[in-house]
This record gives sequence, structure tokens and C-alpha cells, in this order.
Amino acid sequence: MAPAVPGRRCCLQLGIAVALGSCLPPGALAQSPAPATVLDETWTDSTRQRTLPLRIRWPALPGEAGPLPVVLFSHGLGGTVEGGTLWGEAWAAAGFVVVHLQHPGSDLPAVRASASSFNDRAGLRSAATAQQLLARVRDVGFVLDQIGQRQAARQGRWAGVRAERIGMSGHSFGAQTTLAMAGQAYPGFGGIAEPRLASFMAFSPSLPASGDPQAAFARMARPLLAVTGTRDQDVLGNGATPERRMAVFGALPAGDKGQLVLQDADHMTFAGQTGRAVEIQPREAVTRTLQATHHALVAAITTDWWRATLRDDGAARARLAQPAGLAPGDTWQRN
Repeated sequence: MAPAVPGRRCCLQLGIAVALGSCLPPGALAQSPAPATVLDETWTDSTRQRTLPLRIRWPALPGEAGPLPVVLFSHGLGGTVEGGTLWGEAWAAAGFVVVHLQHPGSDLPAVRASASSFNDRAGLRSAATAQQLLARVRDVGFVLDQIGQRQAARQGRWAGVRAERIGMSGHSFGAQTTLAMAGQAYPGFGGIAEPRLASFMAFSPSLPASGDPQAAFARMARPLLAVTGTRDQDVLGNGATPERRMAVFGALPAGDKGQLVLQDADHMTFAGQTGRAVEIQPREAVTRTLQATHHALVAAITTDWWRATLRDDGAARARLAQPAGLAPGDTWQRN
């Protein structure tokens, strides 16, 4: 008989507990982490006449000394503010303010208008254009501006956040958004230099469609973690194979970079969701069986990444030297 697979919530709580480590008081690991306060808001960029849905997680744990660090999450093509829910829960439980962005034009309503289903690759690609990537990049810049303005004005809870050294993350098209904000260069454009972002995390990234990837990534000097799996498939028909996703790490310039590759994890493993939301693409039985375990591992390692790179947490950095819980076939790399 196969061993029982722990449930999603049980595994995620375990992952959060491992990531929190000694920052909790004695005995707290026997309890579930206190839930964050979750607020859904809409912020309007009047310059572009563009309204962004946001989901903001305010941590319930007492903050460590100094302002609360902030992490942004950008969903994949056809996503919503639900994207990255599992990761946001783990990061908020560790004391980070998490802001989930929803990007009009490449979100769920846009995909429903352009594609007959999530297997309609041509329809999906029509919502994943360079123009939509540019709109996403501008969305991130607008949100960063708003966080800075709200912090400076001492507006509510925003008074207690750190408006500099913010973390940027995303899945799939959100990973492309993250790499763009980290400084990826494109034909005719040298890349973005956004000083307010201090660390990056790309779930299911891929090499540029053309050109020399090392040249495209040359300016990406800040910490960056790539997260992918051996079944992280091409969902748009644009050549983003597992091999090209895993090759991102090797093309990055050296210096505080990391890569986690999970055996038998697929593209939807890294969306940070469960249930129907991750069944929009064909999946293998082994991936479903491992999903809860993979989610717990990703929650723990990514939380330590933020703690190490945004809070200069020495204990978290030490754990990242050799993360616990890796299974045979999983790969962890640093440079």
C-alpha cells in the first residue's frame, strides 16, 4: 500500500512552521499560524485610466524590529488575485505584507474573451503579447509608487511598511513580469532599473524567445530565485519546455542566485493554488500525488529566501545552504 499523502493544509502548515523556525515563541509550532488579515481593494492609475484589483495580506504576527517588508506577486496568464494564494499565506505568516496584483488584459476576463478554453493556445497567446507585458510592468511601477506615497503619508497600516527593498515575484507570465522588473533586456530596450525592488522570485520562468540569454540577463545583479519542475510544460506553444525553464539559472549572472527544481512538478504546481484552478491543463497522476508535499517545500524555501534577502536573516540564509525536505530527483542550486 502506498504511504498516505498529507493533506494540502497540513503540509502547508508544516512548510510554514519550518520557514518560521525560531522567530516564533516556544510551543507555537504546535499551533497553526495566525491567519493574516486579507483585504481586496482596487487602485486606479489615473494616468493610464487603468484600475487594478489587488489582494493584500497583512501579517498577524508581531513585526520584527523595523518596518514590515513587502512582497508583490504577479499572476500567470488568465489569473486573478487568487494567484499565489498558498505562497502569500506562507509569506504573510512569516511577517511579510503580500500584495497580489491582477493585470487587466492578461487576466481571467481577458482570456475568457480571447480563448475558447485553456487548451486554445492561439487564443491564449493573443493575450500574452509584448504590449501586455509592458502594461504589467507599468502596473508594478504604479503599485510601487502607491506604496511609497501611502507610507510617506502615514496612511493606515501602510505607515508601518518598508517602501524600499521590496520583493517581486510571479508565476508564468508573472515570472516574465518579474524578470522584466529584475532588469531583463529586450531587442531595442536595455532593461528596467527599478531601485525599489531588492529581491526576485520567478515561478516557471523561461529563457528569452530569441537571442543570447546571458546577454538578456546580464544586468540582473540582485538576488533571484527560479522555481520550476521536471514536468513544467509548455502551455502556450511558444517553446517554454522544462529544459528551457531550468536553463534560466545557468544564464543568470553569478551572485546570490538560486534554483529549485522539483521532480514531477508541473506548470500548475507553481501557481500557488489548489482545486479546479490548477486543473485547467492536463496533469499526470504522480504530480497530483506529490502536489501537497511540493507546496509545503516551496512555501518553506521561498519564505526563507525572502527572510534572507529582504531581512538579512542569517538563520534563513544558513537553511538555504541545504534546504530540508528535498526528495531524490529534486535539485537545489546556488551561485
